Amino acid sequence: MFAIGEFARLGRVSVRMLRHYDNIGLLRPGHVDEASGYRYYDAAQLRDLNRVVALKDLGFTLEQVREIIGEKLNPEELRGMLRLRRAQLEAQISADTDRLDRVEARLRTIEREGHMNTEDVLLKPVAALRVAELSGVAASFAPDDIGPVVQPLFGELCRRLDDAGLRIVAPTIAYYESVADERVRVHAAAPVALESGRQHDFDVVDLPALDAAATVLHQGSMDEVDRTIQTLAYWIEEHGYTSVGYPREVYLDYCNEEPDRGVTELQVLVRR
Repeated sequence: MFAIGEFARLGRVSVRMLRHYDNIGLLRPGHVDEASGYRYYDAAQLRDLNRVVALKDLGFTLEQVREIIGEKLNPEELRGMLRLRRAQLEAQISADTDRLDRVEARLRTIEREGHMNTEDVLLKPVAALRVAELSGVAASFAPDDIGPVVQPLFGELCRRLDDAGLRIVAPTIAYYESVADERVRVHAAAPVALESGRQHDFDVVDLPALDAAATVLHQGSMDEVDRTIQTLAYWIEEHGYTSVGYPREVYLDYCNEEPDRGVTELQVLVRR
């Protein structure tokens, strides 16, 4: 058997941790000397220690670890549980990373608030346009709700257009409509030359003309579009207009691999 210090070194944990595990009944020593009170462990207990440490590192509480260890899971069952927990943690890390990116984008918007050039906004009419489109519903207009809906829609729309032998004739467009509560219907649209009466596995829609649209070019990733929308808002207020509906997004230059190089025209209908 191994004294507690030696076992701690072999298991790459601290003596203090082993004593704590003993006190809470999570990992008892194989033997305790009655005279000295020294704890001793056998090599087979490294198996249990490995399970405890792995479960703890994956975010389980010690109480949960005790319950899992008590179920005497075989190695395959335990591996399955650890893989599932690992996938959950990876998804959480990805979500947290996306959240940090959005926070950084908001901070950059705040930092540039005093340097917004409303002279970049252009008031112009926008012609009607026939598009092929797919649509879905997002929980809100927040970026973390819109992105997971609109991106797959565009991918699926392009696939269906390819299958139909149709060519996109102008930059793709995303536009939005309120549904109920805070939900938003997301439209992924691509201008195409085709007759509206034909049957397809996508919708064919004639987007109405906008008699007066406040428009501005957004340079960079759509994760940072808030600063450009804020510029639009300042211009609309300065010139005595009110906006109608959500801005259209016309993707003049878009690359999924390099979103920071994108160029998007925002178009919002305005009225006095």
